[in-house]
Amino acid sequence: MPLAATGELVAVTTESRAAQARTGEARTIESRAAESRSAEIGAAESRTVEPPVAVAAFNVITLEHIEAVIAGAESASAPVVLQVSENAVKFRHGRLLPLARAATAAAERASVPVALHLDHVRSDDLLRQAPGAGFSSVMYDASHLPYAENLAATRAAADWAHAQGLWIEAELGEIGGKNGEPPRDAHAPGARTDPGEARAFVADSGVDALAVAIGSSHAMTTRTAVLDHELLKRLSAALGVPLVLHGSSGVPDQELRAAVQGGIAKVNVGTALNIAMTGAIREFLTASPDAVDSRKYLSVGREAMARTVARLIGVLRG
Repeated sequence: MPLAATGELVAVTTESRAAQARTGEARTIESRAAESRSAEIGAAESRTVEPPVAVAAFNVITLEHIEAVIAGAESASAPVVLQVSENAVKFRHGRLLPLARAATAAAERASVPVALHLDHVRSDDLLRQAPGAGFSSVMYDASHLPYAENLAATRAAADWAHAQGLWIEAELGEIGGKNGEPPRDAHAPGARTDPGEARAFVADSGVDALAVAIGSSHAMTTRTAVLDHELLKRLSAALGVPLVLHGSSGVPDQELRAAVQGGIAKVNVGTALNIAMTGAIREFLTASPDAVDSRKYLSVGREAMARTVARLIGVLRG
């Protein structure tokens, strides 16, 4: 099928969330007007409400990543976003098109909607390659800059992106763990996204979605992150755009489910795939130390990633 658009996939989740909220409000009004209705009927009706869901977005580095993400999404019968980060482009000798074209070809043959997203872009040159490479969205990352500079850079990026028909995501607060940096102290100044500042940032920058810092960190290899759900609740109430969770590989299942319930509409995952792939290949080569055919160990790595994708999508879809 044709490439999907990230913004459209996220919009489905936010509309579902809004519909649930409207249904809840309607039921509250109805219950007040008809207090005599039996509890059994009310319980039966409540079971028809679909829980909030989030779109899973997985960072890909190799063709095996791409194939695994699509296979996992097909297994879960769910849409998915393939993300290519600026660091992944650097790993591929600074060339975006080879990986982007492979992702596009695989996505067009998928049985579920697949979108391409350019992730954590700091280079304006790379940003400007996005439309021609098949990307429908980009995360422009100026979060390392002071607030005023972050806002100015993001505003300029958003203006350009919207003129090209791109959906744009930004980050406020500092999630940490990027580019080999250690995770930030969760209580350090600027480590969490401030709701009032976020409201002004979204309004003044014109972005379509915001990645919020609520306790997760990039590149975590243990699932021990504890999210600030009260802060997420305040951010969800303050902002009129979809919220994105970065660094989700380190977040336990129950925390991910609670985050989706609390307003997260897009969940980014990267390290969890690398853990699955590396672990499977390491196990294979330990058991078969004389193996030299890379197809044999890459295939087990790909299968391990696909299982991880399917399982995490299941978590996000309740």
